[in-house]
Amino acid sequence: MIFSDHDRFEGFLKSFPFELPEYLSLIREKALKDNIPIIRDDTQRFIVFLMKSFVPKRILEIGTAVGFSALLMAHFDSSLTELVTIEDYEPRIKAAEENFSHSDAPITLLTGDASDVLKGLDGEYDFIFIDAAKGQYPEYLRLIRPLLASHAMIVADNILQDGRILEPKEALERRDRTIHKRIRQYLSEIMTDSSLVSTVLPIGDGLAVSIYDRSVK
Repeated sequence: MIFSDHDRFEGFLKSFPFELPEYLSLIREKALKDNIPIIRDDTQRFIVFLMKSFVPKRILEIGTAVGFSALLMAHFDSSLTELVTIEDYEPRIKAAEENFSHSDAPITLLTGDASDVLKGLDGEYDFIFIDAAKGQYPEYLRLIRPLLASHAMIVADNILQDGRILEPKEALERRDRTIHKRIRQYLSEIMTDSSLVSTVLPIGDGLAVSIYDRSVK
């Protein structure tokens, strides 16, 4: 797809009905009103598709925000036994706790810097959703390695950076260059790692999707 047509494609997808449960619609509307970033509409649709097809039992989310994506995954995953989500920004932690309090989904919210929290986790996760500090994506990838179940799926959001990832770093504002470098590093690592089968999908702001095969060294 030509990147300049991406917005047209998103608009086209929105012409097809995709109904969220009322409580999720309310959380979404409030987040948008308060200018809190949540996953985009077509990303929501794709995440639901993954929950219905992949049906993971244990999910790890890096970047809770107000809890919308965690609740979305929990609502549409019929096999879910545990969802662990990590957030370090206090106002969003409070909002997420409030939103989670109205749900009986098996969600555990861990607070603090994701890099520190990940070091204290154990067990295996079938599905990992990364949507936190973009400059930390390579570090997150390193830290989730011991937590991956065989054939776990990793999904990283905002990979395209509204098209900036396609630009040479010299064309970017200086403040954007570190994120640009780190996301390109993340992409290079997942694309060249023989234990991962990865692709990038032009959904929302870009999703990098990887499947882990523990048998490959």
